[in-house]
Amino acid sequence: MSSSDLRPGEWQARCELAALYRLIAHYRMTDLIDTHITLRLPGTSELFLINRYGVPFERMTASDLVLIDLEGRPQPGPFVEQRVNAAGFVIHSAIHAARPDLHCVIHTHTAAGMAVAAQRDGLLPLTQHALKFYGHLAYHTYEGIALSLDERARLVADLGPHKAMILRNHGLLVGGATPAEAFHEIYFLERACQAQIQALAGGMALHYPSEAVCQHTAAQFQADGAEGLIDLAWQAALSLIEDQRQDWCR
Repeated sequence: MSSSDLRPGEWQARCELAALYRLIAHYRMTDLIDTHITLRLPGTSELFLINRYGVPFERMTASDLVLIDLEGRPQPGPFVEQRVNAAGFVIHSAIHAARPDLHCVIHTHTAAGMAVAAQRDGLLPLTQHALKFYGHLAYHTYEGIALSLDERARLVADLGPHKAMILRNHGLLVGGATPAEAFHEIYFLERACQAQIQALAGGMALHYPSEAVCQHTAAQFQADGAEGLIDLAWQAALSLIEDQRQDWCR
């Protein structure tokens, strides 16, 4: 496949998104063929890439990604297979349409993420990882499998200005300006959920940081310079699957 057959910047975006799919698999945040990651096509506001439904994340390639618009219509191109997950389209199109700052969106169904999503109090301020989201985490009430276009407005309203959201009784949803930032968000949120489930399972009384410490730590995560650390972590994570590069970028 030649990059000249695609829109400007599309092949690079496809390779980067395919790598992100494989990283999510590497960190065991997959759910068979379900869940989804999307990336807005550079230079556009209404086109984004999503996985071809049925391909395991571990085997995702640049050619497996489908370019669709905000109405779910596959765009003309060199790739034949165009099937996408309907619920994935509903969730991701809502975020891409309403949040131009979130170019990459990740949705997962991990055991820890679903467990916290099922708990009344949601994510607790128990760990440093959880405090990254203190005051910066949204919640969306479960409405069934996300097949109704009407749910998009409620998803967006619940997300508000945040980059991370717990879909109650369902899973986790994050977004970022880049795949690196979105990966950083889902990694920290997932680890926070894992730690919470294990802490609660211990059966001992829990220690909570003070309100002042919670706010201070959250502000530290939002401080200038975080972007450089996010990119550094992204490159470190990619190095773990470097031997797959020629496979994902095809």
